[in-house]
Amino acid sequence: MVKNLLDRVGTITLMGPGPSCVTDEVYRAMSLPTLGHMDSEFIKIMDGIKEMLQKVMATQNRLTVPISGTGSAGMETCFVNLIEPHDTVLILKNGVFGNRMFDVATRLGAEVDAVDAPWGKPIDPEMVKKQLEKKKYKIVAIVHAETSTGVRNPIQEVAKLVHQTDALYLVDAVTSLGGIPVPTDELGIDALYSGTQKCLSCPPGLSPVSFSEKAVKAITNRKTKVPNWYLDMNMIIQYWNGAKRVYHHTAPINMLYGLYQSLYLILEEGLDAVYARHMKYHNMLAQELEGIGLAMLVAPEFRLPMLNAVIVPEGVDEAKVRNDLRNTYNIEIGAGLGDLAGKIFRIGLMGHTAREENVVKVVSALKELI
Repeated sequence: MVKNLLDRVGTITLMGPGPSCVTDEVYRAMSLPTLGHMDSEFIKIMDGIKEMLQKVMATQNRLTVPISGTGSAGMETCFVNLIEPHDTVLILKNGVFGNRMFDVATRLGAEVDAVDAPWGKPIDPEMVKKQLEKKKYKIVAIVHAETSTGVRNPIQEVAKLVHQTDALYLVDAVTSLGGIPVPTDELGIDALYSGTQKCLSCPPGLSPVSFSEKAVKAITNRKTKVPNWYLDMNMIIQYWNGAKRVYHHTAPINMLYGLYQSLYLILEEGLDAVYARHMKYHNMLAQELEGIGLAMLVAPEFRLPMLNAVIVPEGVDEAKVRNDLRNTYNIEIGAGLGDLAGKIFRIGLMGHTAREENVVKVVSALKELI
């Protein structure tokens, strides 16, 4: 007889780089009976999701929808719809996810350049300015919240530079959306993508995206077909917009229930209150960690409140600490990636995880283990 492995799933406090803790309300929403993906009641739910996403993303963009897939699907959606072979693309990268954007753009046949910054440091706008003076680009792309390092990149300053050119401004908001302000329209962001499993506190499986009218025009005026059928916004929008919907793919119904509920809870709490809560418990965590002798990797002015990169003290086995946290204290934190592998812990305070009891729990455990 096959053993049900789900019986082994326990209550783990998710304090890594994602997924984050999920509220009971979202779990209850996801357990509701499944509707058909063309059902009139489900289409009302779809419209509600679009409206709430526009509020959380601070945008009036008509083309604001969740893509069926995780945050990486959102990244692919933005790039495959906007890039044609030999387009010039500038990627601003200082971590794993900037590197991924560079890889995806290269695979699509773009001519890709990069402005790099050391891991743990923000992108330097002056270097961006110099590069934009050298060459004309169709797209300039940046990661708002670099999950691999805990760095908040200066998307406001970069926006001013990009808007002095004709380039489209593309922003990765996978970790930032719902944790810090993402002023899409105010900054003139043309393409934005995120994920449900970070500060939105919904399980992984959907990727909200938003495209400006300038970006939509670039998509509709393509000389070549979008090279990915599943992520072609020309077709997806026909399912997500208008009185009469055109079938494209079977939407993940219950995942969308969860997203609806998570967005509802964020707006019910209030965006300003949500941002203040993330910052409050980030400050508390940083202070408490300092009190037990642990230092943060990133300078205070560039730190993310929702993803905290903590330097592993010399002589400490970081893998053993993480394993002991998981197995003894039922707490999950993340390891360093790439250049920072073995050098940092990544402690997440994302969405529902950003609560005082979680800060106390992880600091108390680390005090015992280090």
